[in-house]
Amino acid sequence: MAADLSQIVKAYDVRGVVPDQWDESLAELFGAAFVQVVGADAIVIGHDMRPSSPGLSAAFARGAARRGADVTLIGLCSTDQLYYASGKLNLPGAMFTASHNPAQYNGIKLCRAGAAPVGQDTGLADIRTLVETWSDSGAPEAAERTGTLSERDTLADYAAHLKSLVDLTAIRPLKVVVDAGNGMGGHTVPTVFDGLPLTVVPMYFELDGTFPNHEANPLDPANIVDLQERVRAEGADLGIAFDGDADRCFFVDERGEGVSPSAVTALVAARELAKHPGGTVIHNLITSWSVPEVVRENGGTPVRTRVGHSFIKQEMADTGAIFGGEHSAHYYFKDFWNADTGMLAALHVLAALGTQKAPLSRLVAAYDRYTGSGEINSTVSDQRARTQVVREAFAARQGVTMDDMDGLTVTTADWWFNLRPSNTEPLLRLNVEARDEPTMAKLRDEVLALVRG
Repeated sequence: MAADLSQIVKAYDVRGVVPDQWDESLAELFGAAFVQVVGADAIVIGHDMRPSSPGLSAAFARGAARRGADVTLIGLCSTDQLYYASGKLNLPGAMFTASHNPAQYNGIKLCRAGAAPVGQDTGLADIRTLVETWSDSGAPEAAERTGTLSERDTLADYAAHLKSLVDLTAIRPLKVVVDAGNGMGGHTVPTVFDGLPLTVVPMYFELDGTFPNHEANPLDPANIVDLQERVRAEGADLGIAFDGDADRCFFVDERGEGVSPSAVTALVAARELAKHPGGTVIHNLITSWSVPEVVRENGGTPVRTRVGHSFIKQEMADTGAIFGGEHSAHYYFKDFWNADTGMLAALHVLAALGTQKAPLSRLVAAYDRYTGSGEINSTVSDQRARTQVVREAFAARQGVTMDDMDGLTVTTADWWFNLRPSNTEPLLRLNVEARDEPTMAKLRDEVLALVRG
């Protein structure tokens, strides 16, 4: 009987519990299917620190080699380090990680040569079909020639490439607390930050895929509490937190207060526009109003898009954009093959802070102009019906505009909110922004009351 992959093949990647939902035998089939769908005669593979990652990635490599592809194994790496390898070597790539998910999970993020994304509409659905077919009928036939397996260390080259994109030569000495969450930031930060005028206070740099200290998901405020306390205790200039596969980063200012990813998007956009005057900057529809404002103020063109890295990367390619940012702290750079890299965003923030005297809180205040709710999830039995209740409640109001680019977005001169369904869970996700705290709180509570019925 064919394996049912509906629970693990997501919109952008493969992700599920090991070994309950997938295992090394399926990983081997995924390797064979990936090579066939992308038409590759060579690929690159990396993995994170989860206990199941070495075995799964090795199985994937066997499957790929059996179908005739030469495989370059870069071993332990962050996801953006895998994207670097895919871009620099011009090879399709596979990264074994479940990002911020708990320890029992693992997954595969796939890309074509040059770090171009593979999602449902760009090959992932075809890969799933092949794996399901082969799991029923037996493994695919071996190619006439079995591919080779070789190892390559890309960490130093990855670090050098990032530092070539941001001028850090003139920054003042900074004290930085870094929380790697026992994830891949503990692997990449020492090499990338080496040689910079930084005093680094490391937290949870030990690679441990069981996440003994806290979940490696800094988007949840509970997971940056340790970092906030340490920044205050050390009198540090800032704190940086990475998620499990270190492709996203979050910032804490000198007071221990979190910095909005929208403010970081706006700050980096201004810096990129200084290098590339008149450029296009992509932002998803949940980032703050401040992002398109700052882009326009700096002579750029903002382009609004749906949430999700495949949409952002496609829009980056279509428009030739120089930079893109999301509310979830994914930051995308034209100079990095349009791929997301939290580490490059971190270097931009360090450069911006270190080339002037003001503290981080004052620096980002210029980019943090409104009051946001953050993302609030509500479990509902019928996403469409509850969204319709909200739509009808606001439809007749004066000065309201609505659009359906990604869920429902309702906008007035003083506030906006977006309500969108989760693709994988019975949830509605609400984001609210307004010109002041009382307006935001009142609107947030009103919409939540409608959603939760």
